[in-house]
Amino acid sequence: MASALGGSSGVGQTAAMKVFLDFEASSLSDHSFPVEVAWVFQDGRSESHLIRPAPDWTDWDAEAEAIHGLSRDMLATDGEPHEVVASRMVEALADHELFASAPSWDGKWLSALLRGAGLPRHALRLRDTDEAMRATATEILQGVVPGARLDVEVHALVAQANAGKQADPAHRALADAQEEYATWCRLRQAARELAGRGADGA
Repeated sequence: MASALGGSSGVGQTAAMKVFLDFEASSLSDHSFPVEVAWVFQDGRSESHLIRPAPDWTDWDAEAEAIHGLSRDMLATDGEPHEVVASRMVEALADHELFASAPSWDGKWLSALLRGAGLPRHALRLRDTDEAMRATATEILQGVVPGARLDVEVHALVAQANAGKQADPAHRALADAQEEYATWCRLRQAARELAGRGADGA
């Protein structure tokens, strides 16, 4: 079942945004497949989708189900066809920068979803959320913090933002994507405060 939060779907957006994305999956095996995906734009808009597995997606781990709470029956009843979710992701996200906390795992499931729908596996690409935070901090502090200290300050801000994460992830796609977004927001706010202090803080 799809869920769109926070306003418009993003269709017609022209400016590229940072987007924070998370998958839940059937297991952590080589044959695992995505069961839920959600994303949050940098302006706070979000979407969440349960994914009905493709017929040949048979991998399943009861321990993974116990963690995210999504059963096969739930996916069959409430999930959207995998090709519909994949098409929606390409439609909504192709022109934006996508980030995840575990891009190797999330990228694997993204690739499986796209391939399963007959779409190019590189139609969407994921990068590490830390990259988004470093880029944002650098953009805000460039020209304010002396060049010799810029990398040190950026590193410290990223570490501080990550330290504020919840100790235990929710293991639901939307909640975990929102946590990544909140972490980036903390970083952005801290960088703006440091930049606002100008020469006095730098």
